[in-house]
Amino acid sequence: RASARQRPGPLAPAAAADMGTDGLDKSGGAIPRAIKAVRGASVGAKAGMLVGLAIASLLFMYFVLEDHDVLFVLAECVHVSGIGALVYRLGKTGTCAGLSRTSQELTALFLGVRLYCSAVMEQDIHTLLDLATLAGTGFVIFMMRFRLGASYSRELDSVPHLVVVLPCVVLAIIAHPFTVHWMGHRVLWAFAVYLEAVSVAPQVRMMQRAQVVEKFTAFYVFALGASRFLSCAHWLLQVLDPNSFLRTALGSGLWPVAVLLSEIVQTFILADFCYYYVKSAALGESVMRLPTGVV
Repeated sequence: RASARQRPGPLAPAAAADMGTDGLDKSGGAIPRAIKAVRGASVGAKAGMLVGLAIASLLFMYFVLEDHDVLFVLAECVHVSGIGALVYRLGKTGTCAGLSRTSQELTALFLGVRLYCSAVMEQDIHTLLDLATLAGTGFVIFMMRFRLGASYSRELDSVPHLVVVLPCVVLAIIAHPFTVHWMGHRVLWAFAVYLEAVSVAPQVRMMQRAQVVEKFTAFYVFALGASRFLSCAHWLLQVLDPNSFLRTALGSGLWPVAVLLSEIVQTFILADFCYYYVKSAALGESVMRLPTGVV
């Protein structure tokens, strides 16, 4: 009789009333309530919220951080955490389904070029960070090509490498920094900046077609989005600082406009995905489902 009294019954009407039709708890939890409020807003209101949040974050970092190079270090650390999630996923699940090998190879390409330029032109902590990120990316590529190739979704990973690489080469020849370094190094530096901005495009296209994203892959893409935002903030704050080396290196002409646009594009290209990732994480979903047209 005592055990019968302890047996859980059906959800009480009051508790059921606290759950929305979308699965979000209406009675408590700041994140679920915030997500519900954002979901109910218009497209223009969502865009305004995103821009406002970005501006507030930039102002906070501008006045709080004395050394803006910390943002680049943070961006690389977040990127490494995303790569770590992929490495863990490949080892745990033994499958690379839903992961774009093209994006990984493009990432390795821009990291390799940037690592070379960093070693030749700067030789600082950026060199070590790029080396760690490149090593992790190389391991992911190795696993996808030689160990887990049978699970690779080749039919969904349909963006050719040259479609992404060639426009970056042309743009780098047209718009590159004007520094004291050799012309070839300056073009390579610009190429790495442009390729980084669009290297995630094949992964985005793959997710658009699949509509379902495994949680470790979703975290990796979210980490890319966060890393891109921190990198974009680093560039913007350096431009605002009249004494920064980067502002001097940017110079004038097409290069400063092109590099800033590329940083902004690579941030906003994943902004929508990051919103749905936070929503999915707040709900505790094991997989992330994307509505049609996202990213």
